[in-house]
Amino acid sequence: MFTKKTVEDIDVKRKKVLVRVDYNVPLDEDLNVTDNTRIRLSLDTINYLLEKEAKIILMSHLGRPKGEVVDKFKLDPAAKELEKLTGKKVKKFDQIISEKIKDYIDNSMGFGEIVMLENLRFDPGEKKNNPDFAGSLASLAEVYVNDAFGAAHRAHASVTGVAEHLPAVSGFLMQKEVDTLTSLLEKPERPFVAVLGGSKVSDKIQVIQKLLEKVDTLILGGGMSYTFFKAKGFEIGNSIREDDQLGYAKKMLALAEKNNVDFLLPIDIVVAKEYDKDSDKQTVSIQSIPVDWMGLDIGTKSIELFSKQFSSASTVFWNGPVGVFEWERFENGTRNIAHAIAHSPAVTIVGGGDTLAAIRKYGLSDKFSHVSSGGGASMELLEGKELPGLAALEDK
Repeated sequence: MFTKKTVEDIDVKRKKVLVRVDYNVPLDEDLNVTDNTRIRLSLDTINYLLEKEAKIILMSHLGRPKGEVVDKFKLDPAAKELEKLTGKKVKKFDQIISEKIKDYIDNSMGFGEIVMLENLRFDPGEKKNNPDFAGSLASLAEVYVNDAFGAAHRAHASVTGVAEHLPAVSGFLMQKEVDTLTSLLEKPERPFVAVLGGSKVSDKIQVIQKLLEKVDTLILGGGMSYTFFKAKGFEIGNSIREDDQLGYAKKMLALAEKNNVDFLLPIDIVVAKEYDKDSDKQTVSIQSIPVDWMGLDIGTKSIELFSKQFSSASTVFWNGPVGVFEWERFENGTRNIAHAIAHSPAVTIVGGGDTLAAIRKYGLSDKFSHVSSGGGASMELLEGKELPGLAALEDK
């Protein structure tokens, strides 16, 4: 149950509304938006504010400019994309805050119009949650709406600092993300199957432990699986592993057994002679990884094993690729897992930057019940952590 006020719980009619969105979108070499998903996800909130004739002041970050102005991280491409999607003119400023911007919003901007500030992270005050910077942002508006779930785990000026100065409520995307992800922990339809991939166990320590208290089946793939294989005593060759996490891996295997969770690891592996997209490869059983080779994907038997779980599941959560899907020779596992989950009769929820890149690559973005816009935020929410951006909003 979402316990924070939303944009529907506050008067925004003909008000100046400062909206934190997440337009951290991928761009090509010509600075065109290559995937507008995050912009599209903000439209419900923006359209609601347009209906209320609010003056909409959008702010976002893009990339990692490290507190400096970097041309390739300017938000002009996002503004143009938003214009296409809304059919409304978006006035994009080349600064974040200035007297000129404030004067325009107060005296020249019409109700039901949209402006966009420049990349928040061009100012070091954003990531430092500088009180003066947050206060200056807040001075532009009368109401603050946070619809940037992907940044909700950051205690930055535009996420938490502004909320100290203005009535602060959630946008519709924030509400949907929190409701959907918390439902996984509170009342999932069963059988509940979770799939975790990616390279490092250390990135998902708390999530693995939390899910082992909730799921019926936990599937591990990708680089993190080799730490678990080594913990079980298997030869893993030159495969990636975290030796300092072997003790943790053993504890999680024991916890799965204690909680009667079916803990599935790959049963066959695509191994390569070296970490190279054109490397020689072969498929071997997990008991037969050569000492000087490394695992870069899961094999066909593993794909079949995992896919059976999806076909009988009622809820599936997926975070992390199961191989080096960026390379054609080692993408078979991730591609097939993506298709199997997409075509499962279950409620399917996916999240994480690499996972989203994979489903975009295979044209499956609209085939899941819910695609989470926040990688780190979704993981921290599932870990049971309080998200600063969420905590800063007004309670109902």
